Amino acid sequence: MTVTEDLLLGGRLRLLQPEDGYRAAIDPVLLAASVAIPEGARVLDLGCGTGAALLCLGWRRPDLRLVGLDADETALALAERSAALNDMAGRSTFLRQAVEDGLPRQAFDAVMTNPPYLDPGRGTAPANVRRDAHMEGRADLARWLDEAIRALRPKGSLHIIHRADRLPEILALIAPRLGAIEILPLWPKAGAEARRVIVTGRLDRRTPARLLPGLVLHEADGRFTPAAEAILRGGQRLG
Repeated sequence: MTVTEDLLLGGRLRLLQPEDGYRAAIDPVLLAASVAIPEGARVLDLGCGTGAALLCLGWRRPDLRLVGLDADETALALAERSAALNDMAGRSTFLRQAVEDGLPRQAFDAVMTNPPYLDPGRGTAPANVRRDAHMEGRADLARWLDEAIRALRPKGSLHIIHRADRLPEILALIAPRLGAIEILPLWPKAGAEARRVIVTGRLDRRTPARLLPGLVLHEADGRFTPAAEAILRGGQRLG
């Protein structure tokens, strides 16, 4: 396997990734930027892959305790090496485990996740990427989110990035159990339909759901907007 060293957050973060297969794009960076939690919190990145989201969050928040969980041994090995490259080895732990095998209960102040986007009955994963990074397996979206919620401590928060067309399903799964739900659309360009959404919910909160203004990612010429640049390259928080 050929491994590349790539730079995120405008060169502030070094990430090791396989040259072939699934490679982190902007979704994990945006997910990490959406997480706002108390100082010293313990955070789980569920399905962490090579660690892009977890390490981006760790760069912005050096006070946090980081845990990444994934079933892919190769991806986890790269995540551990990247944590060391970025001086985060002492505050990060990576666990090899499948979601369907169950997660620790009430163990984390926050769980963030970029679940596989595709229902096997509704799409086909691209041939040049890790299938399990895109296609639901034994743990479908319902099981994935159930385990994530069960892993939260009281007053903990769940942070999800997913396809906009699956928003109704996500809300149906989390609304009976979480409150203070916030939905943040991600628009490719001004006037275009959102393709991704970031959804946040909290245990032990029953305040009404909010639809946030959202983020426009690209200008008409394809360049990132200044707001997107500030997050993706400047490391600012989203929201």
